[in-house]
Formats: sequence, C-alpha cells, structure tokens
Amino acid sequence: MQIKQTIEQNLAQLTFRGDLLGEPDGTIVRQRIHDLVAGNVKHVVIDLGAVQHINSAGLGALVAALTTMRKSGGDIRLARVGDNVQNILMITRLVRIFDTYDSVEEAQKDFRIPAS
Repeated sequence: MQIKQTIEQNLAQLTFRGDLLGEPDGTIVRQRIHDLVAGNVKHVVIDLGAVQHINSAGLGALVAALTTMRKSGGDIRLARVGDNVQNILMITRLVRIFDTYDSVEEAQKDFRIPAS
C-alpha cells in the first residue's frame, strides 16, 4: 500500500493506494498518524477510493489512527469508501464510529475550518 499526503492549514489528506492488509500496512498508517499529531495536525481525511480490500489488521490500523487523533483533540473522516470496504465497515459496525463521505471535498467541508 502507498500513501500520498497533502497538508493545508490544519487539514491533512491521506490518499491510500492498494489494499490495506497486514501488519506492515498498519504500521505505515499508524506512523503517518503519529507524525501528523506530532506536527499538530488535527483534521485528517483518508481517501479510500483506491482501496479494494481491507482485513482485520487494516481495520485495526484505522481504529488506532482514529483513537490517536481523537486523543490529541482531532478527528478523522473517511472519503470515497468503496463497496467492499463499506460492507466490511457495516458488518463490523465500524460505520458507527467513522464518518464517511462520498467525496474528499465533502469530508473536508465537514471540518468547517475557517479561512485564515
């Protein structure tokens, strides 16, 4: 899996490419989130549009990322969640803890960051 990152003001966009499977991918996600928290980034949108499959380790990484961000006073939004991943989120009832959006733009707007 690859992660493309862009940061603008206090908002990071992480675009995942490839499947989120196994511990190596989870380690990458957790480290990226810890780096963002260390950089005082409070809002993260994760674009899952290019992720076809996710397993329990991948779900664990997303939950850990959300927990880390919320403990630091931030939050995570998921955007462009595909059908396979959405089904897994529904089966595991993680749709109750993750806010999901059809587009990255919608997720960014939901943070309601005032212009500087």
